[in-house]
Amino acid sequence: MRTNLYEIRVDGLLTDQAREAFCDMRIVETPTGARLYGEVIDEAHLLGIMAQCRTLGLVIVSANRVSSEAS
Repeated sequence: MRTNLYEIRVDGLLTDQAREAFCDMRIVETPTGARLYGEVIDEAHLLGIMAQCRTLGLVIVSANRVSSEAS
């Protein structure tokens, strides 16, 4: 099965609960928020990640497929 690497940018700092929820993703803190990098299997998986962000009160700035060299 082919997966894609995604970068999801969110506003604000991640709580410990959010870090635990996204433990399978690489998290990079920035001055204005955080970037989550991880493999996404399909559209349903991406929508699940976005739903988890909403549940945790995170504001999604963007979600983009990136090349593996960009991470």
